[in-house]
Amino acid sequence: MAIPTDEQKIEKRILSRLNKALSKYGLIEDNDRILVGISGGKDSLCLLEMLGRRMKIDKPRFTLDAVHIRMENIRYETDTWYLEDFAARYGIRMHCVTTGFDAHTDTRKSPCFLCSWNRRKQMFIKAQELGCNKIALGHHMDDIIHTAMMNEFFQGHFSTMPAKLRMRKMPLTIIRPLCMVEERDIRMYAMYRGYEKQVSMCPYETGSHRSDMRDVFARIEELNPEARYSMWNALESEGKLIEV
Repeated sequence: MAIPTDEQKIEKRILSRLNKALSKYGLIEDNDRILVGISGGKDSLCLLEMLGRRMKIDKPRFTLDAVHIRMENIRYETDTWYLEDFAARYGIRMHCVTTGFDAHTDTRKSPCFLCSWNRRKQMFIKAQELGCNKIALGHHMDDIIHTAMMNEFFQGHFSTMPAKLRMRKMPLTIIRPLCMVEERDIRMYAMYRGYEKQVSMCPYETGSHRSDMRDVFARIEELNPEARYSMWNALESEGKLIEV
């Protein structure tokens, strides 16, 4: 029997954790029509590949579309042809939407907030145009833990991006199928697979608390290698991973 390569081991681990999340949190059901949000980064490309492969398995039966939102006032190094070709490998149609925002329209909000809000708004619109009932995003376990830390330290409440969030004002559910996958596995898998990163040249991009939390949590894991699982168990026991 052939010894598995490092790439095969990581691929197996990602698929195993993705399937566990799908089952544990009931993320995908029969007849779901799912729109996958694609930024062009490693996380969303990994999500698209894994769901594209999972779609070919009979149960549950679901369909996929993908959407990439581009901002008129932000430059990109890579065009959308790569993303369209990547999606086509798995029989998925890619929709590219261009929008924009004026950072001066509401000076109470940061440009990053306005950009994020406009992207999310366009994603909701496209999902409803296509008749999708779910939107899949590429956030992984590290994203969810770092968000919980930021909310607790800077906002004073214990919450995070849930694995499953049912929208109250529209018939859509947000799902995060990579929620149990570690960022380092995605990073290594992306390297093995040769993903081409879509790079934005954002004039508003500055350092954030998220990068600080990444550094802080790395130090915590040096002190306690099981820290991420303790944090995950706390989020789960407090009901923070599912909002319906």
